[in-house]
Amino acid sequence: MNNKISLFPQGTTVNSHHHLVIGGQDVTELADKYGTPLYLFDELTIRNRCREFKAEFGKRYANTVVAYASKAFLHKALLHVLREEELWLDVVSGGELFLAETAGFPLQNVYFHGNNKSADELEYALKCHVGRVVVDGMDELHALANLAQSQGITQEILLRVTPGVDPHTHSHIITGAVGSKFGFSLADAREAITYAMTLPCLKLKGIHFHIGSLIYEAEAYLEALDVVLELVSKMQGVNSFSLLELNIGGGFAVPYTSHDQNVEVSYYAEALFPHLMQKCASLHLELPKLTIEPGRSLIAQAGVALYRVGYIKDAEGPVRYVMVDGGMADNIRPSLYDARYEAVLANRMNEADSEKVTIAGRFCESGDKLINNIYLPPVAGGDLLAVPVCGAYCLPLASNYNATVKAPIVWLSSGNEQLIRRRETYQDLTLCDLI
Repeated sequence: MNNKISLFPQGTTVNSHHHLVIGGQDVTELADKYGTPLYLFDELTIRNRCREFKAEFGKRYANTVVAYASKAFLHKALLHVLREEELWLDVVSGGELFLAETAGFPLQNVYFHGNNKSADELEYALKCHVGRVVVDGMDELHALANLAQSQGITQEILLRVTPGVDPHTHSHIITGAVGSKFGFSLADAREAITYAMTLPCLKLKGIHFHIGSLIYEAEAYLEALDVVLELVSKMQGVNSFSLLELNIGGGFAVPYTSHDQNVEVSYYAEALFPHLMQKCASLHLELPKLTIEPGRSLIAQAGVALYRVGYIKDAEGPVRYVMVDGGMADNIRPSLYDARYEAVLANRMNEADSEKVTIAGRFCESGDKLINNIYLPPVAGGDLLAVPVCGAYCLPLASNYNATVKAPIVWLSSGNEQLIRRRETYQDLTLCDLI
């Protein structure tokens, strides 16, 4: 039980009733009040992770910007925290940019990514005066230049380059390998740099790359740094180009189970910066401003999913299925990526894990299994299941599959709770229908 607790938000405890306590709140009481499935986010964990990234990278390389990759999870409550903690923001759609704008986030501190931004999205970004547009291909470079020129705007940009590095993670979350849909190939990047430097309406500040997610080893980052900096060295001075900014993306790993390696933020910082400085020195390059974009690694631990156990079924195999009232509609990662999670019985934290079960969701797919072959105390209908490390890529990928309604979110801060998103209703399912 203790090793599972470490996966939950910081400060998680067990009270005298043997109930799980997160952010000072008994989660069984929260489940009774708001129903299940229910997602909890702990503000203290988020703030501490923001400060850890800023401190560990900043003390080793002062000219560092930490930008949160909002695709992992985005809500106004989170944006207020990020603004207070003085982080930048990475968005990949007009919708994410809209959320940032409506939350009052400083848009000059926004990177706008995306491999297929529409003309409307690019116009919106220019109208908002976003800090950087990260250009993903030659067609986009032409489109953005034409829009900026027509509006009389000078927009600062980065070019996303595909370094051709294999980060040894799941194939669905590799983004920087040869053949990726993202970014300029190395050959195309040379042409793009040369052309971008001729455009008075665009100001090329530097290069961006992102190699993937859940990366446990720093070697892939170092290899990508070498590739990109050697490209920069070859292009140095072409049409007065110089590398002012280098954005190396995110992808830092987090443990999802008690068996996963827990890689400290300091590990990445200690590996990256000496290598960056040595490589720049060897190539006679000025040290650039560096940006990192943690998403999952900043928000994942802060989020917890709560489910109510329904029926229990013994099937041939033998397999004991524990059915819960959520599943792939609120967390598709196990079905999509074979992602592994841990779980606890939040209402019976004092009991030993003695029974092997499979946690199955309520949806009409055989692949709707949240956790295969997990040991828990003997489970009964009505028990409360708590799954940690659900802060990233669960809710953003959620759906209304089987016409089910999306879960509410409760924000935990300083011993208080706040419902920041209500549970959807059946009526919500028809709000966009015209007949």
